[in-house]
Amino acid sequence: MSFPQFAFNNVRRNARAYMAFFLSSAFMVMIFFSYSVFIYHPDVSSIELGKNSATGMKIASYIVFIFAFFFVLYSISAFLKLRNLEFGILMILGARPGQINRLILLENMIIGLLSILSGMAAGMLLSKLFLLLSTNIIGVTDMPFYWPVKALVITSVSFLALFLINSIFTLLFIRKNQVLELLKGSVKPKKEPKVSWLLSLLGLALLTTGAISIGQELSPNTLLIAAVTGIAGTYFFYSQLSVLGIRLLKLSRKRLWRGTNLLWINEMSYKVKDNARMLFLVTVVTSLACMAASLLLSISSSNNTTYLNSPFAIDYSVDNGHDPEPGLTTIHDALENAGLQYTENKVEFIRVSIRGLNDVDQFDNVQLLTVSVFNQLAGQMDVTGIPPLSDGEAVLLLNPQNAIFEYNAGEKVLLADQVNVELVLNHLINPPVMPFGQYNPSVMIVSDSVYAEAAGKARANDREINYFYKIPAWDALLPKTGEPETVISSELVQWSRDRNHATDNWHTLISARADSYMNTKQGTSMVSFIGIFIALIFSLSSASFLYFKLHTELNADMRMYHALSKIGLSTREMSASATRQIALLFYIPILIAAVQTLVVVRPVLKVMDITNVTVPVLITSAAFLVLQTVYFIIVRSRYIHSLKKMMV
Repeated sequence: MSFPQFAFNNVRRNARAYMAFFLSSAFMVMIFFSYSVFIYHPDVSSIELGKNSATGMKIASYIVFIFAFFFVLYSISAFLKLRNLEFGILMILGARPGQINRLILLENMIIGLLSILSGMAAGMLLSKLFLLLSTNIIGVTDMPFYWPVKALVITSVSFLALFLINSIFTLLFIRKNQVLELLKGSVKPKKEPKVSWLLSLLGLALLTTGAISIGQELSPNTLLIAAVTGIAGTYFFYSQLSVLGIRLLKLSRKRLWRGTNLLWINEMSYKVKDNARMLFLVTVVTSLACMAASLLLSISSSNNTTYLNSPFAIDYSVDNGHDPEPGLTTIHDALENAGLQYTENKVEFIRVSIRGLNDVDQFDNVQLLTVSVFNQLAGQMDVTGIPPLSDGEAVLLLNPQNAIFEYNAGEKVLLADQVNVELVLNHLINPPVMPFGQYNPSVMIVSDSVYAEAAGKARANDREINYFYKIPAWDALLPKTGEPETVISSELVQWSRDRNHATDNWHTLISARADSYMNTKQGTSMVSFIGIFIALIFSLSSASFLYFKLHTELNADMRMYHALSKIGLSTREMSASATRQIALLFYIPILIAAVQTLVVVRPVLKVMDITNVTVPVLITSAAFLVLQTVYFIIVRSRYIHSLKKMMV
């Protein structure tokens, strides 16, 4: 038998241990290759959003490759530790260190080559489906299938280099060990897990600091502090706090000596301590994926809400003194050619500043509007009209995205600038979306006489005329690519931009709710499509990490349960004890990741004026929980099946 055959037989005999690693590696190769197929497609540069989508996938491919590097390095290291006894026997039989190194290198490259070939083969089979899905989800023109030579070369060279470099790195683990250490392998007796009260308090302090930091006003510094303390605190949670918690749990003898609790609780103290780094890594990876997915879901939900609660399909704004006719003619022609019925509402706003009487430094910019005009628009905006206002009263229509200060009903404010009129806020209106445009400032509704006084003293550039178009045919459902609202809105917005660029005149502007909705949707869809595959990689890799550690401890657990079965432990009790231990290892990271996601995402989205946070976090966590449950069922069944063979 030749040396390469010996290496291949070692891989084949250890197929059960290598299977999760092989599948995870092949899946990473497939995703990397699929991204490359899109990136280097000859039609990408010629289609709308093609370059942006390719750039996003290129960044994603870098993330996949970097993650794959560390995943392979960790996995190979775990396998080498599992085979210490085997390497020790080979050295006793006369194998030289150089031959051991060559054997390891050959085995790793065999697995790597099989992963690369399998991943690229799967990618080739699914490339047409990937292109179809990517173009449909992102919203670009369908791209035909092509023979991806460049993607094949880049993928194969990149991952061959990755496996080769990792294999060379892992040789350092073997060269430092003596034969006696290798022969002891993983059968060395374990020491009782020790806990440092100082490190436990440090971990608790770090987690508390991270939670407090993320709750402060967000800035790069607070985010950095929250990230560093949160990640460090998570490590100490597993290495110290969790073991301390198990030790405190063992103080209750009534609970500890009930059923098989003595067995699995004692075992968990060892497993959590031994697997602290792995559980920490799984938690961090899962938390990052959950946070990214929750942010995207929240933004997408907010985008839907903004569209559905925006009563006017088109908004044409004109600064005072500028000719509105070119834009009006273009809008009328577009709507009439499409056979659409519409209502045009001409509204004149006056830009003013208001100041709180209790805080002279509190200035806020608002737009003045008469109560009579607001009541005329109330029916089209699906809001209740406002009773007549006296000259000393006002109603504030708050824009949830642009409100700088907090206001209360009954509060007095002063119209600053040239007016200097004191007004009492009769009440506040808090719509889910600003009806006059999500980027417009808040609107203060006043009596006709107060408005007339402000208009007489306002500067010319403080006046703005808006034309709001109510189009009943477009108020039914969310728009889609190619529908009349989407097409007409995009054409009008683009016409406005082109005209303003050509004349260098930005005093008129057409905006449309459908255009804003589609732009946000396309951006989030592209990131979501890319992120789904990265999240799957993270999830599959996390399950692989857990499988590696359980497989590493399988022989020791088999010996333990075999001895316990001789003194009366039943197969059912063994199964219950092992299931609890595996379940805790699989589900604790998901629970911690969900809590961390909720703590981090809420203040981040609050800055973006998005309050719907809990539901997206629960949806994301549930998705990871479902995937983790699938992995748990598979790993548990194989693990219990192996243990049952050792029961008497």
